[in-house]
Amino acid sequence: MYNVALLAFVYERTESPTWLAATTAARILPIVVLGPIGGVIADRYDRRRIIIASDLLCAALMVALAGVVALDLPVVLAPLVAAAATLASAAHPPAVAASTPRLVDASALQRANAARVAVGQAAIVAGPAIGAGVLAVSSPAVAIFVNAATFLVSVALVTAIPAGPAFRPGNEGEQAHLLTDLREGVDALRGAPAALRMIAADIVCSAVYGILTVTLVLVAGRVGAGPSGYGLLIGAFGVGGLIGAAVASRLDGVHWRRTLGIALVLVGLPVAALGVAQTLWVALALGLVGGTGAVVAEVLSETALPRLLDDEVLARAYGLALPAALSGIVVGSLIGGPLVALLGLTGALVATGTGVLVLAFLLLRRPLTVAVPLPVPSV
Repeated sequence: MYNVALLAFVYERTESPTWLAATTAARILPIVVLGPIGGVIADRYDRRRIIIASDLLCAALMVALAGVVALDLPVVLAPLVAAAATLASAAHPPAVAASTPRLVDASALQRANAARVAVGQAAIVAGPAIGAGVLAVSSPAVAIFVNAATFLVSVALVTAIPAGPAFRPGNEGEQAHLLTDLREGVDALRGAPAALRMIAADIVCSAVYGILTVTLVLVAGRVGAGPSGYGLLIGAFGVGGLIGAAVASRLDGVHWRRTLGIALVLVGLPVAALGVAQTLWVALALGLVGGTGAVVAEVLSETALPRLLDDEVLARAYGLALPAALSGIVVGSLIGGPLVALLGLTGALVATGTGVLVLAFLLLRRPLTVAVPLPVPSV
């Protein structure tokens, strides 16, 4: 929600696309670069306290950002405060991901992760719309201040969960060197080839999304939808993600290889078909299918990690997996333009979709066994 207001403020002050790109990069790069450290923190300290502290700090930074906008302070402060907010939340996702398997029964873990992903997808769809609505009746400062309040709501919700063993870190009391902790997370992933293949599938889907952020602008023009068509197409992928989360919550969590294979096919084929789509309705339908497949792959990846890795390194592993997936978006957005310049729009999308199918074959040509986890402490 606040990103709409942030970019509106930056563009109003600078009228520069370069400033918009720099602001977006500043908002994303901290979690890409320092996400692994967030995983280390979540494996060292009480995760409930980490989540609460992160939300309080983010709320304070949002208030500061609203002040930058309202007081018309130097525009350079806006991306810097946004970067600080991203940095403040670095330990939040690993803490949540590592706590979830302890808060639900093993049989419900996939449904719980699907619900988590559904919340994220709903935010992607609804957040910008809410931000735009607030901007329509007020100012960017008000929209950002409203966003600050959402973090306080989060604090209230998490505080309502009793403290207990579900939030205890995996290696409580151990104070190894930071690099040692990071290396243990890397070694844990290297020792779990199935986990690496799951994460690789998620990275592939993220890279496709990055490519689509570039190519869907051109698709919207070709199908006659104009500038607003880009938002509709991105929204279609977001709605597809909600459908994918609902589908993933109903899967049995046993036939991992087959399910992941189907999910990647549901990404690859629609993306390739977008290369030849000639009407908006066809493009929207393909976006729905592609978004569904991508989120099913994401849910499977998140559910597999706690079943394949020791609890004491889970947060660190997630702290490595999440930045890797976000890096896929960055890389995809960077290669999207050159790919279109080299192959044309149709060729770029067909090549991207075909690449997903080829990578799916390479990732899944061997069995993919994911064991059922042992019971873990719960509140």
